[in-house]
Amino acid sequence: MRTKQPLAVAGLAIAALAAEPRLVGAQNLVVTNARILDGAGGVIERGSIVVRDGKILSVGPGTAVGGAGRVIDARGKTVMPGYIDAHRHLIQGNGDQWLKEQSAVRMQEFLDAGFTTVLSAIDDRPAILELRRRLQKGETKGPRLFSAALIPLAQGGGGRGGRGDGRGADAGRGRGRAEGNFPGGDPARFDTSRPPLRPTQPARAIPRDDTVSEVEAVAKAGFDYIKTVITVTPGGPEKDTLKLIVDEGRKRNLPTITHAVSVEDTLAAVEAGPAVLVHTPHIGRLEEDAASVQKIVRAGIPMTSTLAIFIPHFGRDNTPLFRDELPFPWDTISSGGQGPVNARLLWDAGISYGYGTDSRWHPRESLADELRALQLMFSAKDIITILTRNAARSVLKADQLGTLEKGKAADLVMLNGDPLANITSLLDVALVVRDGQVLVDKRVGSSR
Repeated sequence: MRTKQPLAVAGLAIAALAAEPRLVGAQNLVVTNARILDGAGGVIERGSIVVRDGKILSVGPGTAVGGAGRVIDARGKTVMPGYIDAHRHLIQGNGDQWLKEQSAVRMQEFLDAGFTTVLSAIDDRPAILELRRRLQKGETKGPRLFSAALIPLAQGGGGRGGRGDGRGADAGRGRGRAEGNFPGGDPARFDTSRPPLRPTQPARAIPRDDTVSEVEAVAKAGFDYIKTVITVTPGGPEKDTLKLIVDEGRKRNLPTITHAVSVEDTLAAVEAGPAVLVHTPHIGRLEEDAASVQKIVRAGIPMTSTLAIFIPHFGRDNTPLFRDELPFPWDTISSGGQGPVNARLLWDAGISYGYGTDSRWHPRESLADELRALQLMFSAKDIITILTRNAARSVLKADQLGTLEKGKAADLVMLNGDPLANITSLLDVALVVRDGQVLVDKRVGSSR
């Protein structure tokens, strides 16, 4: 275990998990003859997994004892925990129309790619809550979904072309029905955390009572997290407002996740104490700042990766594209290298580093892109841990998800290859189980 969650955060996680319903139709299963990767670095070459009522009853070598229910012979294939994307935006365009026309297909894409849990890091509020309800009730087949709602840290006014509103690369995603879209263009192209757009004047503070009221509204709506985005302005209110949101959220069992993409903003965020840091800081050189590395890591806050935002996604015609499907902005290219470097330095110092994409690409394509970035600095064994156990920490569900062990949700992925030998085997999914229910079965000759 690389870092420990603060006690307050662990308490929030436990409370949230107690309220999390299991998938309708959870089954009893026995998976035999499997090569098991447990998500925490352990490997069982020939083992079995017993599932009862959607929970893992046992994991161990040899033939299962005491199992009942459907038997799945893995025939030596690799079985590992279901994948977790701890930072995703799901809804494009009008929320109601997306729910009607695209939601079922989009959710199936996540399952087909091996994802059993997804965190929506802000989307159209009514639509994402309705999607979560449908998934929980089994009306739509898909991954387990958690959702966050954005609360701003400041009002406009930062100077020198920047928004100055503390919203950074997620600035285009408003709090209304446009969340998850890119009105006016993808804001990561014009990130105010990145010089020369970084604000030079203080942003205006939001009245304290307004912030408290917004936290209360998000809690009453039933969101799983508060999302904040910090770009510190000189003498501005961002850090104080973030601390207020964190404190008010804790009173309501509502953890705060904070977007911070520069070293400066990450340092400010950890002082305010959010539950999760969203994004690897990719602006600022941590190899030249050992003190900052230690300060970030000592805070004990999990971090998500999202490295692939700033490496090109290549289209079918070999065109390098950004996540908005437009030509890649080469003036951001330094982040493509600095992010992985900073990630490795934080990892070596002990941070819990989990998988997230902040992407709009197909889940399998997003996984392929993130794997390219992660492989620059991490081994196959590291990446499997990042995608499973550590991603569970980044959604604050590590006591129920992310590893194959007794008492945890039976979220399983069976692969056709060995990801420890070739990490791209993670892209070749044969079977997906969520809460003990087989939702995807692409094995040749399987009885389904």
